[in-house]
Amino acid sequence: MEVSSKQKYGTLLSLYLAQSVPMSFFSTVMPVIMRSEHYSLTAIGLIQLIKLPWILKFLWAPLVDKTSIKHLHYKQWIIASELFYAVAIFSIGFLQPDLNFKLIIGIMLLAFTASATQDIATDAFAILILKKRERGQGNSMQSAGSFLGALTGSGVLLIVYHYYGWFWLLTGLAVFALVALIPLLYYPEKPDQNLIKERTKEKVSFKDIWRYFKQKNTLKSVLLLILYYAGMVGILTMSKPWLIDLGYSIKEVGIFTGIYGAAAGALFAFPAGYIVRRFGLKKSLRYFPLSALLAAAWFFKIQHGIPAYSDIVIAMVLLWGSYGMATVAVYTYAMGNVRKGREGTDFTIQIVITHLGSLIIAVGSGKLTHVVGYQHLFLIEGILALILFLVVPLLYSEHEAPLENKL
Repeated sequence: MEVSSKQKYGTLLSLYLAQSVPMSFFSTVMPVIMRSEHYSLTAIGLIQLIKLPWILKFLWAPLVDKTSIKHLHYKQWIIASELFYAVAIFSIGFLQPDLNFKLIIGIMLLAFTASATQDIATDAFAILILKKRERGQGNSMQSAGSFLGALTGSGVLLIVYHYYGWFWLLTGLAVFALVALIPLLYYPEKPDQNLIKERTKEKVSFKDIWRYFKQKNTLKSVLLLILYYAGMVGILTMSKPWLIDLGYSIKEVGIFTGIYGAAAGALFAFPAGYIVRRFGLKKSLRYFPLSALLAAAWFFKIQHGIPAYSDIVIAMVLLWGSYGMATVAVYTYAMGNVRKGREGTDFTIQIVITHLGSLIIAVGSGKLTHVVGYQHLFLIEGILALILFLVVPLLYSEHEAPLENKL
């Protein structure tokens, strides 16, 4: 009996939520808690080290692929990683940040190394279980899970901490990570002998990281991945300082970005998946940047005077909604751009490329805004979105697309 699409989507949503909720908490809420307890800015900055495994995860992605011939093996990686993740988070609950800060940082690095490994295996698992026509909506689950996790991790958990304290907050996070595994435990294993034979023809090695870049059309692919978020990352980066400069409090900024923004990202991700399936990846990749152009135009418009509260809400919905749609398109593209037996490696490499491209633009946006101001930043971002709309057909065409993992 074939596994239903709903079961696939539900399983993936649960797994991506399990990743994103603790990550959002430790990277966004924990610094707020530490600052309220009068920790130094240097100590707070060290918390960002937990993101390091997610940047370097491509280095051990071949190991996950090498030991995973079928769905069951990726499931084992996911379960083992998530169990370690949950135990590590639970153990942090017994430590006091003021007394065991360095130890907590060390445990968090181990925990998020496990989380990054779970992400590699989950992405590969998703590629294997989703048929080509299901990938758009399947990636809606991935994108929505990330945004919903950010919404929960940066909002709900701060309330939990306020009422129940450090230990019960961490205990709750650990339990959540375990509960999120339940749909996976009931996901049936259906070995495909032909697929297994194909995946075992050539052994996976760490050299596959470099071999990825030697494929046909890789340069176009890398350029597309680097540039795809270019028309929105600068605004995403500078929107918080912009709101502060407008006179809003940190709490209000959190509501704008962590509530309205994250909710819009999750909400827009669902129709984006349907659009990819209905109209195809090529059209989606090309036309989704127009939503970023619309967001930039709106930011540019309201910057002329003093924006009303409703204007800013609309701006956040447009910005984060375009980000959610772009994420679905990028993930779907990356799923089709993998080699058999190297799904985790190739998908991870591509997502890391998007992160590095976004990092370069994010860093540059601060300097650019300092020189030309917010309004010109919004204008430049809109121009970048328009340029992307024009060049996507040059960087991606279906008859030149790399190997797709057809199931």
